[in-house]
Amino acid sequence: MQRIPLTPEGLQKLKDNVEDLIKVQRPANIKAIAEARAHGDLSENAEYHAAKERQSFIEGKVQELQGKIAMAEVIDPSKIKQDKIAFGATVKLLDLDTDDEKTYMLVGPEEADIKAGRISIHSPIGKALISRAVGDEVTVKVPARTIEYEVLEIRFE
Repeated sequence: MQRIPLTPEGLQKLKDNVEDLIKVQRPANIKAIAEARAHGDLSENAEYHAAKERQSFIEGKVQELQGKIAMAEVIDPSKIKQDKIAFGATVKLLDLDTDDEKTYMLVGPEEADIKAGRISIHSPIGKALISRAVGDEVTVKVPARTIEYEVLEIRFE
């Protein structure tokens, strides 16, 4: 079985999602099933069928998230002290074509969120950055173009 790399925040987010599903969404859905059942004929009761489908979704999601939690390998970036890019690093890059600066945190696929500046270590940019140091130039091939970056800063926080 393959471990799932997560930051402490990523693990907590998974745990919070499970707690919400179990303590909030599941009871609300059970109530919706009971209300729909009270309407009578279940064979033509759309609310009942929708609530039962939602129940199945909730139970499946709980199992999926609990499996990910069980497989989690928590890596705390603040405990990493090195000068090369690795999981958990926050990296400031300079796009050599546009002079734009970008800052990304390298995380596992479960935590990736490009809008929040969190990219997967398995993404094209993430793979290209691993083991690089400040001052290195990195070429990344993405579907739209090839990007040249210079690594400006590496932090583990």
